[in-house]
Amino acid sequence: MAKSLIFELPKIVEEGRKEAEKILERLSSANKIGLQTNELVIPAKDSSGLWKGQNNQEVSKDWINRLIYGDNLLAMQALLSGDEATGLPSMRGMIDLIYIDPPYDSKADYRTSVKLPGADLSQKPTVIEQFAYADTWKDGTVSYLKMLYPRLVLLKELLSERGSIYLHIDWHVGHYVKLLLDDIFGKDNFVNEIIWKYSWGLHIESRWNRKHDMILMYSKTIDSIIFNAYDVMEKRDEEVLRRLASGVSGATMTANKSKHQDKTLKLPADVWEIPTINAMSKEKIGYATQKPEALLEKIIKASSNEGSIVLDVFGGSGTTAAVAERLGRRWITTDIGKPAILVMRKRFIDQDVKPFLYQSIGDYQKEAFSSSKLYKRIGDLSQIVMGLYGALPFTEDQLADRNFGYIKNQRTLVMVDSPNKLTGKATVKRAMEAKNTVLGGNWDKVVVLGWNFAYDISEAIELYNDVEVLVIPPDLLDKLSSKKEYKKLVESKNIRFSTLQYLMLKPIEIKRISEEEDNIVVSLDNYILLSPDNIPLDEKDKEKLQDIINNDPLALIEYWSIDPDYDGITFRSTWQDYRGNTANDSDPLHCVYRADLFLPYKEKRKVCVKAVDVFGFESIVYKEI
Repeated sequence: MAKSLIFELPKIVEEGRKEAEKILERLSSANKIGLQTNELVIPAKDSSGLWKGQNNQEVSKDWINRLIYGDNLLAMQALLSGDEATGLPSMRGMIDLIYIDPPYDSKADYRTSVKLPGADLSQKPTVIEQFAYADTWKDGTVSYLKMLYPRLVLLKELLSERGSIYLHIDWHVGHYVKLLLDDIFGKDNFVNEIIWKYSWGLHIESRWNRKHDMILMYSKTIDSIIFNAYDVMEKRDEEVLRRLASGVSGATMTANKSKHQDKTLKLPADVWEIPTINAMSKEKIGYATQKPEALLEKIIKASSNEGSIVLDVFGGSGTTAAVAERLGRRWITTDIGKPAILVMRKRFIDQDVKPFLYQSIGDYQKEAFSSSKLYKRIGDLSQIVMGLYGALPFTEDQLADRNFGYIKNQRTLVMVDSPNKLTGKATVKRAMEAKNTVLGGNWDKVVVLGWNFAYDISEAIELYNDVEVLVIPPDLLDKLSSKKEYKKLVESKNIRFSTLQYLMLKPIEIKRISEEEDNIVVSLDNYILLSPDNIPLDEKDKEKLQDIINNDPLALIEYWSIDPDYDGITFRSTWQDYRGNTANDSDPLHCVYRADLFLPYKEKRKVCVKAVDVFGFESIVYKEI
């Protein structure tokens, strides 16, 4: 018989406190987690194919908004630590408003729909996402609460003394989450339980139909909380207005009359009737859990001031950041899902927001399978992958690092990366160093097998061309779901480790317009995605994808951008186009493939082009001209 949640709560709290304490102790250590800057995005979406080499947007030296890809527990550690290398000060006590809408449906389908010309695909989550969702729901609500507790502790650390947090939740777990919030923030700092009432939802006859979510609001210090009541005043209903007009007592306004004499308005209450997003609304961007801007507008206006920093660590469709930007607030948003990152980046560019950084976690520093009974029985995952590739592990006397092995009768070194890490430049550099040092060096070749790849992987492959980087099939984890399946897999030897995707450009055209100006034409030529096996898809969808690869490969490009003066350090995205941008053509399923850039004359320049495909894989190409 399962233990009751009341019985489990003390253990959840105790474990959560210990985890949070360890995290906070690590913040001052040498191994603190940092952020890598993938792009400085200066929004300038293509509208005509012509670009005049300048943006009206200036990059602030004091503050740049941030979109962060990765596990929010790690992102918050980086935010608390600060990072001199990226110019990020510690955000401890700096955030005036936090809104989070964590996923709370254990049976939700986390697949993403990908619409391509002539084919609709259903993409499974990435390996990193699979681990996150599995950890969140492996023991139902208990796991969910364990996931939340340390995150709420870190959010409190980030909150300013005048700040408040809004946690958006539904009937499944709201009452349990409130107990966690009471423990972390103190029940005296519980400000409101807000009811968001809407008409959307199931219509059934067997019970009262559920037509609301709850939003729990807590403060850091309730006596000094930011709350702009007069900015979010509500309309009175018709009956009250009639009574006011007829002079009936009992309906007078209790607000500060010297400031607000409008009797059609009243002070805000904790029940909000805000419609969900209409299917035909321009606001709708096709993200399953997207919340209406009106909801976030009410929260942001009430609980922050212009210039306040607003944080959302379950960014989703980006509504919090988008509304914060529109209302003159600063923002940071994070998400672990690649589809969410794609949606947000496009949304922000489309909104023509101020320049922002797109960053990712520098090192995941979290090993997988720590609690899996399966992998304890058949060995750790790196050894399994190594064996499936045809490599042997070193003995402990030869090499203590279990991530390395070798191919018998060849001078080939093999390195297997963790499924909870992003394989990038640092990993490839490490492999290259191992090639020259492991057992005296003298290896002919080194192969890196990775699950997930960082933005700088293309640059790494070009730089360290003695290292071969291969993709571990993302559905391998499904095939390793039982000992029987594992045995079948070993016997069949039917595992394909594929090379990474890459982008090809046509020769860059340069036309001298005048002594001061050049016209540079950048055109995409081809996109090579060597195997659908790299993508977490069902078999029928892999067949559809193969047709696209054969006939219309550039249709796979979701977003591409150009830095016409790449300095080799920071990619400054100063021109962008993406699927769905119909300002330059009428085709929502393709990008434009040519950009005309009009730039100040320069004798030499390095043009850098970055492309992201519909599955979130990134490719970078450099050309010196």
